[in-house]
Amino acid sequence: MRYRFGVNYWPARSAMYMWQRFDLGEIREDMARIRALGLHLVRFFLRWDDFQPAPDTMDDAMLRRFDAVMQAIADAGLQAMPTLFCGHMSGVNWLPSWALDTSEPHGRFRTISGRNTMPYGIGDFYADEAMLRAQSLFAERVGERANGHAALYAWDLGNEFSNLREPRTPDDAARWSAMLTDVLVRASGGAVTGGTHGEDVERDRHLRPSSLAAPWGIATMHGYSVYSTFTNDRLDTSAVPFYARLMQAFSRKPLLFSEFGNPECPPGATHAGAFACLSEDEMATYGERVLRALHRIGTIGAMWWCWSDYADSLAALAPFDDAPHELRFGMLRADGRLKPVARMLARVAAESWQVLPTAAPIVDEDVFYASLPQGLHALYHRYRR
Repeated sequence: MRYRFGVNYWPARSAMYMWQRFDLGEIREDMARIRALGLHLVRFFLRWDDFQPAPDTMDDAMLRRFDAVMQAIADAGLQAMPTLFCGHMSGVNWLPSWALDTSEPHGRFRTISGRNTMPYGIGDFYADEAMLRAQSLFAERVGERANGHAALYAWDLGNEFSNLREPRTPDDAARWSAMLTDVLVRASGGAVTGGTHGEDVERDRHLRPSSLAAPWGIATMHGYSVYSTFTNDRLDTSAVPFYARLMQAFSRKPLLFSEFGNPECPPGATHAGAFACLSEDEMATYGERVLRALHRIGTIGAMWWCWSDYADSLAALAPFDDAPHELRFGMLRADGRLKPVARMLARVAAESWQVLPTAAPIVDEDVFYASLPQGLHALYHRYRR
């Protein structure tokens, strides 16, 4: 089976405002450039408050825009991973007002609904019956539009969804996953996965990959060396494959590492906002070493975060007003010029890798979660040795 190289996508000129400032010409041009680099897969995001203005209503104009993006991906000869219920993105929870729980403060991440910053968090979307019905409608209406679509690779049940709200129990998360997977499979015939990330294994968030991923066709994982709680080395190329080994062991599914990268340093700086960062040249070296490690352990593909740096005109808008480092994760500069990491990805993709056998599990899921938090650091120390 061919190893898939991919990229996470927001447009440079609009970022998370893509659906409101919709520019199909820019999107088509970007898809052609992604394909010209030799990549295969594009993950993009359906901002929940744009697509579902009421629990029982989908926005028809946005659905047509979704159709247009899927067609642009197909026309470029790429495959698509649409990410639903988005949800958490780049340090903000973007949510429709009807999904908020007025008894639930927003917590660590601010909530934006429409154009307003809200003091509330989301309701219990894993278990609340009304919210489950709303998500089922969303999944069904979007899923049926992509039934049999040439570009569809897999659906993603949300980007780092545990950052919206943690489930009360692993069973709640497993039932949520099973229900929405069933809706999407029936509506579209496509495979399903979900955007799990490093924090889902760094502490007990009441998720268990074994049950969460049970109905999925593949598992996915996100990880960044500069965000990791168990390494202080921004250039540590073992952190991402370690995350992958954990999710392979726990999910028992083929694993696509659907987000890795790091923020790029502003000129002359060693930090981007609150986080350590990498120079352009360091990013390319780091990225290649991580890719080759992921390939060796039997992952089925890997996706860079993200396609492009964002335009300076977006710097005063959320999420960049509070998180300026989010402006500079791209393979391209905001003016469209390729960075070294883009040339590296094109060169490695041209090697036409085949998927290798999955590495043996490094730890039992129950043992691992019972050992947190100390056990994580001890296990990583042994892994690096």
